[in-house]
Amino acid sequence: MAYQHRNKDNFGFWKRRRQGFGMNLYRNKRDGWIGGVCAGLADHFNIEPWVVRLVVVGSSFFFMTLTFWAYIGACIVMAPRPKGPVDQEYQYDEELHADRPRNLFRYRNASPGERLKRARRRLDETLGRVENMERYVTSRRYELDKEFSKIQD
Repeated sequence: MAYQHRNKDNFGFWKRRRQGFGMNLYRNKRDGWIGGVCAGLADHFNIEPWVVRLVVVGSSFFFMTLTFWAYIGACIVMAPRPKGPVDQEYQYDEELHADRPRNLFRYRNASPGERLKRARRRLDETLGRVENMERYVTSRRYELDKEFSKIQD
């Protein structure tokens, strides 16, 4: 029985691998040089492949063995990009009010200045939420709520 459970988990991993883990994460052998890992990561992160290659070469100067094994591991874990259309997960983008393909970066067509403004706005919103949490935790209301929760338990 335990063997069948492990077998199902392995099947789930390989199925998710063939589907790009739901995030368009494939090796791009068409645009790739060696195994297509750098080109595939560039597709996933929506950046140029030369940037990923530069990072890999730069990291190999400092972490030669680690970079080598990480590249080999990525070749094994990342499936090659299918020939036909890619079945990809979508998520809702609140700014576009539409579904878009799911990957790491949201703002592919925005200028760097616009991306920076959006990032600053999101950080300011996060900072506001953190300040509100700090204000609550240092207030007397927090102590009162904590004592009430002890009574309820």
